[in-house]
Amino acid sequence: MRRTLLATVAAGLLASGAQAQGTPKAPPPAPAQPPGAASSALDSDDAKTIYAFGYNMGQGLEIFGLSAAEFEIFQRALIEGNAGTPPAVEVDQYAPRLQALARTRQAKVGEIVLEKAAQEKGAVKLPSGVVYKELKAGTGPSPKATDTVSVHYRGTLTNGEEFDSSIKRNQPAEFPLNGVIKCWTEGVQKMKVGTKAKLTCPTKTAYADRPPTGSKIPPNAVLEFEVELLGIPGDTSRK
Repeated sequence: MRRTLLATVAAGLLASGAQAQGTPKAPPPAPAQPPGAASSALDSDDAKTIYAFGYNMGQGLEIFGLSAAEFEIFQRALIEGNAGTPPAVEVDQYAPRLQALARTRQAKVGEIVLEKAAQEKGAVKLPSGVVYKELKAGTGPSPKATDTVSVHYRGTLTNGEEFDSSIKRNQPAEFPLNGVIKCWTEGVQKMKVGTKAKLTCPTKTAYADRPPTGSKIPPNAVLEFEVELLGIPGDTSRK
């Protein structure tokens, strides 16, 4: 029962972690192996399936930002757990801390991303913590929070993974500016029609712990958007 529970918790956490944010980093060094061992070991569907499982698990670890030393501990635990060796720590005591550890590590990554964004040339940190950087100047009017805007945008996690893009759909998005996340409501009001800007959104101005159902966005994620303001079809100043 204990092993089943731990496996379920780990699988769920790693599945969400595979979509989670993180800063790009060099992978831990691979263990030494004889030349040609990897290619010869992947000569059956079963072997390839096991490799895919391990690869997905490795991607899921990104959320933890493991150091080389921590990765060695993880490898040791896998080997000893698979061999049935008695654990070196009280597993029942420490396994429940996985999610808390993931949240803590993720928050640190988010802080670093926001700090770096704020230090970019031309970047402005808004009162909410949103970092606004103009990429292309526009010359038209600026929207108010009560206006409906037309935009093209691309949204990415902090590891660069794209989670949404109106550009790929080749269809501009239209919405009331006060009906979207706070990061957009605040940031897009600084833009003029024709402006293209980068918005780096703290989690409290994005989706916090309630990302859209079915999206690639993990809970409490810092998000990055490139937004181009195409027009203000619902300009309330004209009414």
